[in-house]
Amino acid sequence: LADAVGIQQGSLYNHISSKQELLYLLMKEHMETILRGLGEKLQGLDDPLAQIKAFIAFHVDYHMSRRQEVYINNSELRSLELGNLRKIKLLRDTYDRRVIGVLDAGVKKGYFKIGDTKVAAFALIAMLTGICNWYKPSGRMKKSELIAAHTTLALAGIMGEVRGT
Repeated sequence: LADAVGIQQGSLYNHISSKQELLYLLMKEHMETILRGLGEKLQGLDDPLAQIKAFIAFHVDYHMSRRQEVYINNSELRSLELGNLRKIKLLRDTYDRRVIGVLDAGVKKGYFKIGDTKVAAFALIAMLTGICNWYKPSGRMKKSELIAAHTTLALAGIMGEVRGT
């Protein structure tokens, strides 16, 4: 890191107090960026169907474009001290609640056939986030095609009939 920014290794600690602080700051920046981005994409959209489509497109694009940040944020939660972990989880909960709210509104309007919107939101987020594990810019499909494919899959899941218990 010090080499990348052109300073001595020891000089890093003039800017951060510890590796823990650096990890927390990176994760906090990631969560604030994704929350702000989602807010911007949903701004002015009142229709839950338009909102869920905007969410899907944003989430998939974000996770294709920022794979390294997503990887760190998902894999290094275990490395955070308890106080920092709680702060990051609060930010994640805020994101989750935003998606749950869109799903709740869609159920209320009769657009979505979901038994439990919290479970549906977690499943949807997990499915869409998974793209960061396998997407390659040089792959056979363009970003727009992948967003369209994920939108089709997600909408089929939340607009279909509830089955089972």
